Amino acid sequence: MSGLLSVISNPNYVRDHWKDDDFFGYQFLNGINPRLIQRCKALPENFPVCSNVLFQEEIKNGNIFLCDYKILDGVETNTINEKKQYLAAPLVLLRLDGGKMKPIAIQLKQTPGQDNPVFRPTDRSDWLLAKIFVRSADFNLHELNSHLLSTHLLADVFAVSLKRNLPMVHPLYKLLIPHFRYTLFINSEARKSLISKDGTFTKFAASGGEGMLTILRRSLETLTYRSLCIKDDIKDRGLEDVPNFYYKEDGEKLWDIIHRFVEEMLGLYYKDDNQVKQDCEVQNWILDIFKHGFLSCKEHGIPDKFESLPDLVKFVTMVMYTCSAQHSAVNTGQYDFYGWMPNGPSSLQLPPPTTKGEVTQKRILATFPNMETTVNAMSTVWLLSNTFGDAVHLGDYPQKQFTEECSRLKIRAFQRELKKLSTEINDRNKNMEIKYNYLDPLVMENSVSI
Repeated sequence: MSGLLSVISNPNYVRDHWKDDDFFGYQFLNGINPRLIQRCKALPENFPVCSNVLFQEEIKNGNIFLCDYKILDGVETNTINEKKQYLAAPLVLLRLDGGKMKPIAIQLKQTPGQDNPVFRPTDRSDWLLAKIFVRSADFNLHELNSHLLSTHLLADVFAVSLKRNLPMVHPLYKLLIPHFRYTLFINSEARKSLISKDGTFTKFAASGGEGMLTILRRSLETLTYRSLCIKDDIKDRGLEDVPNFYYKEDGEKLWDIIHRFVEEMLGLYYKDDNQVKQDCEVQNWILDIFKHGFLSCKEHGIPDKFESLPDLVKFVTMVMYTCSAQHSAVNTGQYDFYGWMPNGPSSLQLPPPTTKGEVTQKRILATFPNMETTVNAMSTVWLLSNTFGDAVHLGDYPQKQFTEECSRLKIRAFQRELKKLSTEINDRNKNMEIKYNYLDPLVMENSVSI
């Protein structure tokens, strides 16, 4: 194990700024879970924020954004040390102001009512506690949806299907197998040590146990092919022109680099669409993924066959991106943001406030998880944020699956593009208080291996 790669120049930054609205908003763009925020085109009916003409103008101008944790609504929560735990299903409204994303309203439950007030920044202690409930909700949704399901479990599906259907001499096998290094092993360990009956997440997260299964089921139901392709996902969420959105900026550049590489590599072996259609091994691979990974549900948008070479190129790009870049984006910074417990409590011990003006510092402290829960959550995210001494980074191919010189030339060109992007990211980060290098290709791993 080689240790942590912290992107925050000042290791005490989160401790010193976790209460700040600017930092709270920043995390929806460049924190550990940047996959939830979307541009708000109209206020949800269950979020009765009093809106005047000026506010409606802000929505029309595209300056209002929404984070909706409806997947968590009604989830059965855990009991830790014989004490019932609490998990909110908030709605959060944010405003883009001077290049910064700032929260302007929080409702902690999905159903509006007198016992479910809308909190605003002027509510002081109430506002702080509301943000804590949002951060705890984000922790639970991130770990199960963005992290476990959308990277680890999908990588399992892609890897098992590859080994079932493609021979080792197939060019697609050679191209993808480096991206599944250690994946089946690490996921087996996760099932035993994190999400089993006695696993750390099961025991020390608000959604541990039955709630975890509910969230995973709901998350799978809402998962789409487009949401796994970063450029489509950003477009669907209306975030194309959001400034200082480094997850988007770096991710889209990296997607393009991987896409060009895949296109050129597969172009060496497939000369036209018919050759793709007639490759029964590749067609069996995608059909297996469609049937067993996505339960033959066409609503996900996952293809059950490849009709053209561009179709194959895009899907393979998504697989490589998911197993390397996307996993790095939602995994590597866990200790950066969750290492200071108040910024991401795994569980909370008191229910959300139902009225304004009653929150005290004593209540906030009593709401936080106990010491045992905190220590176990912190040690887990510390472990998951580590890199290991034998890490293989994106673009490195130590096993040299391809021996043909034409393939080796494409790999070297790929490595040069990755190095150029890494230089650009590091140059940008030099003067930033919070660096963003979770998508630096020279530090991310080639596979889901931790």
